[in-house]
Amino acid sequence: MYKHFLKPILFQFNPETAHNLLFSLLAFLRYVPGARALIRAFYKKESPKLAREVFGLHFPNPVGLAGGLDKNGEFYNDMANFGFGFVEIGSLTPKPQDGNPRPRCFRVPQDKAIINRYGINNKGVKNAVEHIKKDRPEVIVAANISKNTTSVNDDAAKDYESAFALMYDFVDMFVLNVSCPNVVGLTALQDISFLSDIVDRLLDLRRYYDTYRPILLKVSPDLSTDQIDDIVDYCLRSGIDGIVAGNTTRSRDGLTLDEKKIEKIGNGGMSGAPVHKKNVELVRYINTKAQGRLPIIGVGGIMSGEDAQHMIDAGASLVEIYSGFIYEGPGLIKQIINHLESAESKIVKETNQ
Repeated sequence: MYKHFLKPILFQFNPETAHNLLFSLLAFLRYVPGARALIRAFYKKESPKLAREVFGLHFPNPVGLAGGLDKNGEFYNDMANFGFGFVEIGSLTPKPQDGNPRPRCFRVPQDKAIINRYGINNKGVKNAVEHIKKDRPEVIVAANISKNTTSVNDDAAKDYESAFALMYDFVDMFVLNVSCPNVVGLTALQDISFLSDIVDRLLDLRRYYDTYRPILLKVSPDLSTDQIDDIVDYCLRSGIDGIVAGNTTRSRDGLTLDEKKIEKIGNGGMSGAPVHKKNVELVRYINTKAQGRLPIIGVGGIMSGEDAQHMIDAGASLVEIYSGFIYEGPGLIKQIINHLESAESKIVKETNQ
């Protein structure tokens, strides 16, 4: 239904308007008797054989929603109805912020790509907390947190600390976004001098809570191998629980779009099919460097079950989708689960022979 009816309508609008329309529809369906049960019956698939323990949490399946779609932490349960095993909300900042001027999101349909320069527009951490209080999560929720754009990097640790403390009792895990290419200076926080200041504070703060919440670091595919080496070494020393690899890329490699049209779109982070190979190799490199000791969530350009399998084979424990959800629709989740189940059954069969 999505690909043949809803998607053609939504793609008549600019991406941000389409996003708002889609989420308005999801909000409306909450009040339609039987709609939730119908969505779950059509899309959600239970998969005991794919359930796994990662970061000390039980995931019913390894397919999650990447950060950036449920920007304000208001639709995690709606996303769970489609069968996601976990949902990453945000990025969320301590104070609300408008982000960059519009237009700030662009589709490249022929390449199944999206280029955005949203600039982490969101209603702030407190808004997300109030919503979670009213609508208890029925799915594992990861809070993606970042600093406010107006905060200088020297004060960034205070922003992360504030967002972390406010969200701690209301989510299951955290993802530190220090790699969004659409906020001036944010990617510089991947430098160990800044990163250690942020992470060390959060690790110290976590010791004072009764419940342990995993902390993950979201890294960019644009990092050099030397930078990745430094980050992995630091993660293994510090006690970071895992890595989300990766974020959007400033590169335009893989686009078949005319160069003049690419220039017209302008700057921004690219996601979607063209980044898949690059992010798979990022996952593989991190896993090799960490010798399998650092759990990884693989994200980037997953448009099929085969794409998800590439991430798993490269060393990811879990995967996330974003652009694939836009281009392929919610049926992609079940497709991925079916493919991973088949691949796992094949492995078990071969092992027993």
